[in-house]
Amino acid sequence: MYALKNKVQLIGNLGNAPEVKNTESGKKLARFSVATKETYRGRTGEKVTETTWHNVVAWGKVAEIAEKYLAKGAEIAIEGKLINRSYTDKDGIKRYVTEIQVNELLMMNDKARA
Repeated sequence: MYALKNKVQLIGNLGNAPEVKNTESGKKLARFSVATKETYRGRTGEKVTETTWHNVVAWGKVAEIAEKYLAKGAEIAIEGKLINRSYTDKDGIKRYVTEIQVNELLMMNDKARA
């Protein structure tokens, strides 16, 4: 169980194509969002579906794979860890961000481009 301290596994759909950048050090970075859906019965028995959006970052080889093969709507499985960070925006307001840093990526269907 020691290895499971900060581990996230999700299956969902891409909300957009990955936004890919090369850092000043030459490392590739891909950012994208993944939507997961959860369905349950409400108080009156009606079916309720909730969508949760997750901000995802991938580095290096995983970022290259995301850039090459992922497209909006593709169903993927990801495994990674939660990263919390903060920054100050242009108006001087401190913002907090939680992201999933991916270390494994699996394409689940044929919506990913070849």
